[in-house]
Amino acid sequence: SHRESDGRAGLLLNVFEFNQRAWDQLVASGNRWTVPVSREGIAKAREGDWRLVLTPSLSVPHSWFPVLKGCRVLCLGSGGGQQGPILAAAGADITVFDASDKQLAQDRLVAEREGLSLATVQGDMADLSYFEDETFDFIFHPCSNCFAESIRPVWKETYRVLRPGGSIVSGFVKPILGLFDPELDKQGVFQLKFQMPHSDLKVSEADRAEWLGADAPIEFVHSLDDQLGGQLDAGFLIAGFYEDNWGGDEPIDRFIKSFIAVRSIKR
Repeated sequence: SHRESDGRAGLLLNVFEFNQRAWDQLVASGNRWTVPVSREGIAKAREGDWRLVLTPSLSVPHSWFPVLKGCRVLCLGSGGGQQGPILAAAGADITVFDASDKQLAQDRLVAEREGLSLATVQGDMADLSYFEDETFDFIFHPCSNCFAESIRPVWKETYRVLRPGGSIVSGFVKPILGLFDPELDKQGVFQLKFQMPHSDLKVSEADRAEWLGADAPIEFVHSLDDQLGGQLDAGFLIAGFYEDNWGGDEPIDRFIKSFIAVRSIKR
């Protein structure tokens, strides 16, 4: 209907704000990615015993991290009181950047609870103008760019704010995961329904509410051209790669690994 299309247009113009609110609500509901790290986790990190994930299951190899003592780290789209505080406890100089202030509040909560020093900045990952060129040595960017409408600006901005020789590790969803029929998906049947380019904005409000929930964050299905080609076009060299799944918890895990993690270096 005309009314619905107007509503969709309004949503399209305010995706960032919509997703901010959606993640604020996910904090309130205790979503897995919003639960702060435990005291035990911080104590272990202080002793050098820690692990982080970019994707749902596999730990990032320690060889993908620089020496953390004094390292200037940007945790990008990484609020929730998890990665930032662990890296801070391991000795890094941390800035956590996220759209959701309630997610960032989890980082501040852990920092205060554990006597850690870290900074939090609220904003859009496609616009890092808050930071000067070559501000960071390392960027940790877990699976969050599915909530960004366009990701090529993310790669250009991360390249700009890294020092030469600095690196970024990032996790993202394989595009095919967003193209299956959501009704059949629940039954463990994977039939292609949507075509690229695709996003939640292309389905009706009623279908989105039924399949995902009306208040769920808007997600975008980004091509590998934009995920990997976008990093290469920004100037990065890809130096590490692995695939991951949900950890065996989802029906799709029987067929394919749905996630990719990469390590990229600024030349």
